[in-house]
Order: sequence, then structure tokens, then C-alpha cells
Amino acid sequence: MKSKLIILLSLFAIYACTTKEAGREGEDTVARIAVNPAAEGFNLEGSDPKAIAWADAVMKAMGGREQWDNLRYLAWNFFGVRDLVWDKKEGRVRIDFPRDSAVYLANINTMTGKVQKNGEEVTHPDSLTKYLQRAQGIWINDSYWLVMPFKLKDSGVTLKYLRQDTMLTGTQAEVLELTFENVGNTPGNKYEVFIDPADSLVKQWAYFKEASQDSASAIWPWDNYAQYNGVLLSGDRSDNRGPKNVRVYDQLPVEVFESFDEPLLE
Repeated sequence: MKSKLIILLSLFAIYACTTKEAGREGEDTVARIAVNPAAEGFNLEGSDPKAIAWADAVMKAMGGREQWDNLRYLAWNFFGVRDLVWDKKEGRVRIDFPRDSAVYLANINTMTGKVQKNGEEVTHPDSLTKYLQRAQGIWINDSYWLVMPFKLKDSGVTLKYLRQDTMLTGTQAEVLELTFENVGNTPGNKYEVFIDPADSLVKQWAYFKEASQDSASAIWPWDNYAQYNGVLLSGDRSDNRGPKNVRVYDQLPVEVFESFDEPLLE
């Protein structure tokens, strides 16, 4: 217990030294951590204090932890192929996937729900379990493309500060590395996140299929931010990939998550 306390205090001291670089000059280190606590399971000891400072600066620039936590319902289209509605508070997810002739109504916290396939409800327990797992996998992937900047201190994440670098737009950026342990469907992936120091917003991300790779498998922009109930989100991006038609709601009828009929969302 004593050794852990010493490590934590040391991290606080180093963390404070990086405050100016992360655009948070003059704020109290402990207070910043309190307003943006890491998720349980975040690798604090293995992560860089400088990277954590940048992660907190990103959260603040995106609208702040309180605004993010208070955001209830998110809806978006993913790559033009499926539509999702997510109840952040309760973990309910609706996925309309025409190409698979499927509608998923799942709770990704409890792994319960129901599924319609080819116009018929799936009733066999084993098949239903398989399709609910499929729904969870879709949600993990598609939501990450929308809300990744809010998940820099997520469970299973190790966060490292790498370097200053130039983005494809020619703008200078601070680059963080995210690696994962025992989380998600592809824990062997690695990401590099490019943060614009002018506004502390993520502007580009690089995907590495394997963490051991030296060069990225793909590099994508993270741009075209818009404000939704006090929170900044990136949709309808300049490369025409990822989330489109992003919407947020304070209230939605329960039928959105319980009826296979297509919901009428404004």
C-alpha cells in the first residue's frame, strides 16, 4: 500500500510539470484528476503523466466530463450501412442493419435483448446469444469511431506520449499511443491519436492492426466537429468514412429499444 502511494504521489508531481504543455496552466493537478477520473482498470502506473495530461485536456476541449456523462442518447449512421441508437445511461442499443436483414435490440451491459433476422424474431437461446454478442461487437466498433476521444482513460488502456509530429493536413500535433489489454474484440490493436495543441482536439488517428507494427495500417482524419448539447463530436468527416448523421436526444420513447419497427427519429 505504501509503495502504491509513493508511485501515485510521484505521478502527481510529474503530471503537474506537464500542465503547461497540455494547455492546463494554473489548474490544480489533483482537482483535474477528480473531474476526469480514469475508468476502473485504466493502466495508471504504466501510462505517462504527460499523456494523461493531454487526455484530460482533450476531455475539457470536447465539453468536459460532466457534459459527457450527462449526455443520454446518441444516434448515428455508420459508414452508410447501419444505424445505431445508444442509451449511454442504461446500456441499451438499437442497431438497424439492412444489409444483414437484422435488427438488434440489446443491452450491452447485461447481454440481454432480442433480435430480428430476415423478418423473424430469433427465439433459439443459442442463436440469440450469438446475435447479442454480434450486436455488442458492432457497438464496440461503431461507437469507438464516434466517441474515442472520451475513452482515452478507459479500462484496459495504456496511454503513452510519443512525439510531436505533422498530420496529413500539415498541422503540428502531439501524438499519444493507445494500447489495450483484455478489452474489446481486438485487444492486439494499437492507435496513435494526433492532438492539435491549438485547441486540444483530436484531429487525426492512426490504426495499427498489431501493436508490434512500425507503420500504420491506416490513417484517418477526425474532423468536422459540431456541438451537441454542449459536447463536441466529429461526424460526416472529410474522407466520407465513419459516423454520419450524428444526433443526440434528451428523451426517446421506450419503443426505440423494444420494438422492431423502424423508429421515427428527427
